[in-house]
Amino acid sequence: MSRWRRDKILLWALRSCACLAGTLLFLIVLFLFIEAAPALSNIAFTHFITDTGWHPVEGLYNLSPMLMGTLWATLGALLVATPLGVLSAVFCHYYAPPAVATPYRRLIELLAGIPSVVYGFWGLVMVVPFIAQYQPPGASLLAGIIVLTLMILPTIALIADASFANVPSHYLHSAAALGLSRWTTVAQIILPTAKPGLITAIVLATGRAIGETMAVLMVCGNVVNAPQSVFEPIRTLTANIALEMAYAVGNHRAALFVSGLALLIMIVALIILAERANGHRQHA
Repeated sequence: MSRWRRDKILLWALRSCACLAGTLLFLIVLFLFIEAAPALSNIAFTHFITDTGWHPVEGLYNLSPMLMGTLWATLGALLVATPLGVLSAVFCHYYAPPAVATPYRRLIELLAGIPSVVYGFWGLVMVVPFIAQYQPPGASLLAGIIVLTLMILPTIALIADASFANVPSHYLHSAAALGLSRWTTVAQIILPTAKPGLITAIVLATGRAIGETMAVLMVCGNVVNAPQSVFEPIRTLTANIALEMAYAVGNHRAALFVSGLALLIMIVALIILAERANGHRQHA
């Protein structure tokens, strides 16, 4: 078989895989819209925001407390995990000796592979009782932030480390020739150059935090409540779907699919913002 023919076969195989992936994504989105259609047609959109609570049996479908809980838990975890992950990658790549950097990477890789239910169980038996000693009931937004931080930290650290490894070596040589300090080189050259990879890390970590179910279900208290402080219990959209989908029927079931659409919209908005940020950098 000629080389040209092998290349054509490979090209069509790649195109087929790309079409299959796109088709699966389209079918998932279509499925969500079809299942959510009864709620969208029978329930006014304002009810999902203005109803007095989430009581589907009584015809109340307010999703805003759970949406706020999801956003606050995700934002809190990102605010803690992003600087920790990026700075740990900086330490591992530019400051730590090989005898420390290699075991550290292996530890981060191990943390990235731990199932979410294990993180949730650890949070349930360690974090929740610890918080309860100071501010009952313990199962709260703060517990969710702590567990989610530990879950997304490895993602940010590993992708940041890979992004730093892809920075051209001549950038470092030029900085050394100019007499720049190590931290100045990192802050002024390495971080701006690795910005696309860092944005990717934040996007992936945010996606995992938004979509996490089991861990937050175990530690956040599962109370439909708009939190006024980090010590109050919350219920996220994903936890609500997991808790109620087994017995939901009619508009109740369709409203849970509306929750899934809300999560999908959040992820799409996040990806668009990341693309715009990378686009502004390329045009700068």
